[in-house]
Amino acid sequence: MSRASFDVAVAGGGLVGLATALALLDQRERDVSLVLLEAEPKLAAHQSSHNSGVIHAGLYYRPGTLKAQTCRDGRVAMYRFCADQGVPHKRVGKLVVAVSSDELPRLAELEARGRANGVDGLRRVEAAELREIEPHATGVAALWVPETGVVAFADVAAAIAREVRARGGDIRTSSRVLATRPDGAGSELVITTTGGDVRAALLINCAGLQADRLARACGVDPGVLIVPFRGEYYELVPDRRDLVRHLIYPVPDPRLPFLGVHFTRTIDDRVEAGPNAVLALKREGYRGWDVSPRDIAETLSFGGFWRMAARFARTGVAELARSLSKRAFVSALQRLVPSLRAEDVVPGGSGVRAQAIDRSGRLLDDFCIVEGKRSIHVVNAPSPAATASLAIGRHLAARAFERLRG
Repeated sequence: MSRASFDVAVAGGGLVGLATALALLDQRERDVSLVLLEAEPKLAAHQSSHNSGVIHAGLYYRPGTLKAQTCRDGRVAMYRFCADQGVPHKRVGKLVVAVSSDELPRLAELEARGRANGVDGLRRVEAAELREIEPHATGVAALWVPETGVVAFADVAAAIAREVRARGGDIRTSSRVLATRPDGAGSELVITTTGGDVRAALLINCAGLQADRLARACGVDPGVLIVPFRGEYYELVPDRRDLVRHLIYPVPDPRLPFLGVHFTRTIDDRVEAGPNAVLALKREGYRGWDVSPRDIAETLSFGGFWRMAARFARTGVAELARSLSKRAFVSALQRLVPSLRAEDVVPGGSGVRAQAIDRSGRLLDDFCIVEGKRSIHVVNAPSPAATASLAIGRHLAARAFERLRG
């Protein structure tokens, strides 16, 4: 018979939840009984497997932020974990390309951030060397980032899950958390799930697209609403994959936590192109016709959404145009690789990003963690959360042990 009471329950079986469970079980400070509760029938069903598979080097993030710290530490840990576990991965390298001179100041700022964040091997290249690295790319200058890599993060999640189970962790799928309440003595939470009730001294919420709702179910105001943005990809046809040797990115808009459409050579040597970023009408809405009235109503009734939409109306229209028009999408890609033609790409997959927006309309850029009486909630963990997951897990485990000691 499975046990019903644990020291820690982790809600969410994506990379961050799995990494947190592993970090808790790896602690030598004390033995921990742990259950991981995943809403879906399988682990890593959403953001952890619907992404471009990039292991980020840590170039973009403001020094001193949790993103910058955990991306750097997480990248090192991710490469080590993949090597130890036999998970296929490659350090393929990335170019961030300034296509015009007015992008050079932003390129310089990125270089400064990368150096402050300890990105190994980072260097600026001029146009001639850019073409040596990527013969079909064009620009006035670029940053070469050799530590950027690729992996199938679904494989990483499966390897972490094996390690969690090997250390005695209880993983339960089809166990969506519905509600929580204190038990009669006040020493534990009673966690109601679709798979039955469990008790835990502490709940760690790593529920991704549902994290803000779970926080509120625990009586915690997260101060944000998660708004889903769908990222759509094209894929280069096999006989045109030679257009891209590594990863090719534009210089991103510093106002937005998105990196712009780019080219990614994947772990299985396909070449993905994208993504855009359009408002999804369902939190798990991977197709344009996926609609949730509840999700739409919640988004439209949140004042912060309208403030954000007003601020970025022009950007939103451009992203929607790329969603509706292959020609517009290809035109954006041609800024980086001019010889690309519309017939060189076919529709690919899509992912949904859980983006937290606060009441002022600000798109949260850093990871965000809030706490309740018997709970810890990760309410914003977009990219590079997959890269940083092992480091985020250690961070959350340390906070959990402080709470358990108290």
